[in-house]
Amino acid sequence: MNNPRLSVVVLCYRAGNAANRFVKDLVPCLEKEMDSWEIILVGNYLEGTDDITPQVVREIAEGNARIKTVARVKKGMMGWDVRSGFAEATGDVIALIDGDGQMNCSDIVRAYRVLRKHSCDIVKTYRIERHDSSYRFFISKVYNLVFKVLFGGLKVRDVNSKPKLITRAAYNKLQLKSNDWFVDAEIMIQGRRFKFKIIEIPCIFYDLKGRRSFVRVPAILEFVRNLIVARIKEFFK
Repeated sequence: MNNPRLSVVVLCYRAGNAANRFVKDLVPCLEKEMDSWEIILVGNYLEGTDDITPQVVREIAEGNARIKTVARVKKGMMGWDVRSGFAEATGDVIALIDGDGQMNCSDIVRAYRVLRKHSCDIVKTYRIERHDSSYRFFISKVYNLVFKVLFGGLKVRDVNSKPKLITRAAYNKLQLKSNDWFVDAEIMIQGRRFKFKIIEIPCIFYDLKGRRSFVRVPAILEFVRNLIVARIKEFFK
């Protein structure tokens, strides 16, 4: 059996029933574009919590053979979830997106078309319109400013924006180690190192409904610290 053309890794941490709604939108988008795809729902959870996400993603997968689940006790945060989802992806292109409804499923298809047309290594979005909180908007501006100062030469406007689509050949060069929120930056930093062809396309970022953002001050400080450490390490690559 041939590998699918596209694997979509959906991060569903504490998404609960929102994951179900997201998949109901995602599947028709993929079916209209291609006949060879798979979805990996990452529903990893913290032991001892009342998170229903693992049960939700397993039930979704039962109804479609092209949907896989990863639902393990967490040994890290977002970066660990990303790596556990990527490890299950078998497609020629891997897409990464959050399953909380803030990103439009159609952005995956738009990015895929750009990747194929322009023979890119990575295609990702940048947010030209945002409907989340002013706090998140400010934090994102700070992230991107610090990134641009430390990693000049990489023309990206919005480091953390998703979806991100990566070819299998490019993914095989990456050595992702981050267990936390730094994983988006880690992908872009390594893309810079390997001189990947990267294109950004505009998208709309919607309001987060049903829960608060997981981004807190300690995570922000950790992100900036990781950027500085990564910049120092790049001098020795």
